[in-house]
Amino acid sequence: MTTPTLETKYVFTITAEIGDVVTAGETGIGVRRIIPIIGGEVMGAITGKVLPFGADFQTIRPNELIDLEAKYAFATDDGAVIYVENKGMRFGAVELLQKLKRGEPVDPKLIYFRTVPKFETGHEKYRWLMEHIFVGSAARHADRVVIDVHQVV
Repeated sequence: MTTPTLETKYVFTITAEIGDVVTAGETGIGVRRIIPIIGGEVMGAITGKVLPFGADFQTIRPNELIDLEAKYAFATDDGAVIYVENKGMRFGAVELLQKLKRGEPVDPKLIYFRTVPKFETGHEKYRWLMEHIFVGSAARHADRVVIDVHQVV
């Protein structure tokens, strides 16, 4: 017997609008940054609005590899609230990552930005989000992060 083949299918896109970066400074393991999540939208098999609270907590390592851990929530158009914990990493050429930090545009294809979102909700219609693994392919822009969420099937 063989193991099942891993496949993914696109489910929805989260566009998280972000506020000004807060930097806690060099902590010994890297530079700690906190980026507020101030709104946004969800489009695809689920539609809704990103709620205006939460943040992305980042550690920028000396080689510019960025560990990310975002915690936030969105409300679906039919009234469910879904909590999100999204861990991931962003990495690329140092000069491109520096441009992103300054808010300058960079082609998302040149930056490796992947995440593993986990969802929680008490709403029965969306319990399936808690019963599957998801991966995200993301892009950072000056005022938002866009994450295409794929279900591992």
